[in-house]
Amino acid sequence: MQWDIVIGLEIHVQLATQTKIFSGSSTAYGAEPNTQANAVDLAMPGTLPVPNEQAFRYAVMFGLATNAEIGRRSVFERKNYFYPDLPKGYQTTQLAQPIVGPGYVDIDLADGSTKRVRIHHAHLEEDAGKSLHEDYHGMSGIDLNRAGTPLIEVVTEPDMNSADEAVAFAKKLHSLVTSLGICDGDMSQGSMRFDVNISLKPKGSDTLGTRTETKNLNSFRFMEQAIAHEVERQMDILEDGGRIVQETRLYNGDRDESRSMRTKEEANDYRYFPCPDLLPVEIDDAFIEDARARLPELPDARKARFKEQYGLNDYDAGVLSGDAKLSAFFEETVEHGKDAKLAANWIQGEFSARLNADEKSVAEAPISGAQLGALVTRIADNTVSSAGAKKVFEALWSGDNDDVDAIIDAKGLKQVSDTGALEAMVDEVLAGMPDQVAQYQNEEDPKKRKKMLGGFMGPLMKASKGQGNPKLFNEILVRKLGG
Repeated sequence: MQWDIVIGLEIHVQLATQTKIFSGSSTAYGAEPNTQANAVDLAMPGTLPVPNEQAFRYAVMFGLATNAEIGRRSVFERKNYFYPDLPKGYQTTQLAQPIVGPGYVDIDLADGSTKRVRIHHAHLEEDAGKSLHEDYHGMSGIDLNRAGTPLIEVVTEPDMNSADEAVAFAKKLHSLVTSLGICDGDMSQGSMRFDVNISLKPKGSDTLGTRTETKNLNSFRFMEQAIAHEVERQMDILEDGGRIVQETRLYNGDRDESRSMRTKEEANDYRYFPCPDLLPVEIDDAFIEDARARLPELPDARKARFKEQYGLNDYDAGVLSGDAKLSAFFEETVEHGKDAKLAANWIQGEFSARLNADEKSVAEAPISGAQLGALVTRIADNTVSSAGAKKVFEALWSGDNDDVDAIIDAKGLKQVSDTGALEAMVDEVLAGMPDQVAQYQNEEDPKKRKKMLGGFMGPLMKASKGQGNPKLFNEILVRKLGG
């Protein structure tokens, strides 16, 4: 039987506020456990929450960026459940009246088409603490530093039909919130976490199947793997005549395994009711317009500008505009290097490869856009060859020297572009390769001739100690060989 895959996402986005959503405790990473949790976070008797205005501003900015309705009146409710890292015994969240209503995000697919993914709503809520298991034998430790950290939970409609579409949406959302500056996007620290709802239905059927929820995926790769794993699991069950149980599951990306966590609860299991400690929040036009005025250039607009301003193709513009920090790095590189296409190639090639190999973010790169721009300039003006440029890049990355021209001089990488000197080298090399010259000149197929030119380039580069200009060598060769 053929199946349709139906996917919806719930995405927890940690807001980049300085303090928590209902208390003055810091949200900074890296503190000792339980040093950033005050009496409000610990749910001490007699404490009262005070809403963080910046969290509301960030939520409204998100709503505007996703073409969504803004909830003029939003209400906090208590979601009751018991877990060791939830000291209050309930989570303060929004259900019936969230701050962000229906919206949408358009995603680009691999075949060049665009698909619209609808957002059902996005609501503000507080994060729970963290249970620690690794350092305790037979016990768990509790760190409440995260308790009360502000989140928006983004809930989509079940509009995605493959892992590729789900990952494309997740990447687009990551691009949006980091461009807005409302989230740092560091998934390794839990700044974005994905819950994936998956069901299968017979191909063409209008009746949705029973869904499962796979929780707390913290990378695009794990999301893709978890979806593939769960689709295969459900397909095997259904095709063996079984039925899917509605449940919450956990996925282990290192072992490509999933397990049941609990049967899926319904809303009434959580006994939601309006939080008596928090009044409804009224958002007026002035607050919304203030948030709108703070909106930066968003990824889609940036992509269009990159195509127009720098003459980039659709693919290059899409890659470089998707990440706010990479976009800024690219523009700094172009400012100092002028050649936008060459800058784009180096950023997507050598620069990105080194970031991945060293597991660094753009912000952590040991090379600046200005330095890469200076290198691009020297490549463009033929001061250094592509091979030599890679050696310069390596020196920059290693911190040996921060001056491109100084590295070129110190390593003897300056490219020879003197046509007289290059012609003399060509004459010498051709004189020592009479058989290859005759073979080339007797070959009538232009394609084969072009390929045979490569046989002369190795000896020429050796004769020039790697410093001859390959483009000029090629032009002189073709002229002297009569091609």
